[in-house]
Amino acid sequence: MAVSPDPSSPDPASLRDELSALAIEELDAACALSWVEMKRITPWGDTFEGFAPSGRQVEIERRYLWAHDPAGGILIEIEVRDPAAREGAEARAVLCAPL
Repeated sequence: MAVSPDPSSPDPASLRDELSALAIEELDAACALSWVEMKRITPWGDTFEGFAPSGRQVEIERRYLWAHDPAGGILIEIEVRDPAAREGAEARAVLCAPL
């Protein structure tokens, strides 16, 4: 017996695209802090619940870590997860100290 995909379930590729876009949006917001503000809170991270543009509930994790290369830089990592779909996406940036 052939099984047809459930038409009400989201396409996995579009789900990943949405999570990736949300991770990049959150990374942009995380990088908007001034260097002084970032330096004050590093190392730090938190996880919170939010909503994807489609309305699905997601978990968003934001981490500020000291980077090893370049020395004194700050690594910002964002992870967006949809626990129900067991899908996720990550975005990251390394910022150097201003001269």
